[in-house]
Amino acid sequence: MTGLRQGKFGTLALPARAGYILNYMVQYVSPPLDLSFAALSDATRRGIIDQLGRGDASITSLADKFQMTLTGMKKHVQVLERAGLVVTQKVGRVRTCKLGKRGLQAEAEWIEAHRKLFEARFEALDEIISEMKQEGNDESAS
Repeated sequence: MTGLRQGKFGTLALPARAGYILNYMVQYVSPPLDLSFAALSDATRRGIIDQLGRGDASITSLADKFQMTLTGMKKHVQVLERAGLVVTQKVGRVRTCKLGKRGLQAEAEWIEAHRKLFEARFEALDEIISEMKQEGNDESAS
């Protein structure tokens, strides 16, 4: 016998027996590149990195600078912290943020390797276009 269950993505027809577990998404530990690129995909978090490049700052001062709530800023900082881009230290009631020591070397190397791939492909495309234009000019001259 099946039963209807309201799930995250609509109504699901499930067997009525106990013991079935549905996972909507597989949970896994992300490699460092995934974490850092995900962290840097948000403009606010990139702004936080820029701000911390100028000097350490409290979560309160960052929240004021970006005109957001403390809770919202703390969530952004946690994402950056998980990626290793920011470290925080709590002294008394103040949590201070600073850039992490890890840097972005691995990300820069990945970007550079892929930039070279794209550049080579575009150069090959330029050569094909030049050859096609030359063939078109030769045919029109005949």
